[in-house]
Amino acid sequence: MDMVNANWLDANMCAAFGAILYKVERKTNTVNLVNLQKGVETILSKNGFLSHYGREKKLDTYGTTIEYKMFKRQEDQSFASYVEKNLVGKGIPKMSQGLRKKFFESMFEIFSNAASHSRTKMGIFSCGQFFPRMNHLDFSVTDLGVGIQQNVNEYTRQVLTAEQAINWAMEGNNTTKVGQIPGGLGLKILREFIIMNQGKIQIVSDKGYWELSDGKVYMKAFSEPFPGTTVNIEINTADTNSYCLSSEIRSEDVF
Repeated sequence: MDMVNANWLDANMCAAFGAILYKVERKTNTVNLVNLQKGVETILSKNGFLSHYGREKKLDTYGTTIEYKMFKRQEDQSFASYVEKNLVGKGIPKMSQGLRKKFFESMFEIFSNAASHSRTKMGIFSCGQFFPRMNHLDFSVTDLGVGIQQNVNEYTRQVLTAEQAINWAMEGNNTTKVGQIPGGLGLKILREFIIMNQGKIQIVSDKGYWELSDGKVYMKAFSEPFPGTTVNIEINTADTNSYCLSSEIRSEDVF
């Protein structure tokens, strides 16, 4: 793959990029990345992405990268440890202990959705990047599974477009899980936090694109499908507010 025209690559998008290249390799291909521009090569060496393609990993002096990793579907505890280890100290606004616990549970829910809904046999890919000058932290999770549209349409027995299916999955407590196990892409607390934080949630699945930003939802369709689902969470690190769950607010704190 000739990278000569790639002047910039958001490092968190290594999750999606790596997933696609892994799928190519699974078809008995060998992948080589050539003509990398210096800036791109540096950041992709620091987060460990290029070490999968024969390059040496470089020291992340400033601690802004979240390592590129691939997880098996059953490696939920490893993912949970990875998230807690890598998101700390990267500009996330102050949270109460209760909200902090729920926040990390929501991040874990993204992995849980990829593991249970996608039916992927090719693992789950994750990566992130703290952009201190641009005041945001991005964290992405990608799977190479069946996609949200197929799951939602099978469950609801509707014929929704890819972007409509994502929107359905992100509404309230909607879920395609069955039985007594709660879940789904609802991620209610994370969604509420992102709105107050003025961050973003971006999801691509099949031909659908869904984005929550500025408290509003934007949707569109791509001409070609993405081979799975990728979710990106963008946190506004310029946010100086402190957050807690409404259940943690005591009446005496209001007055």
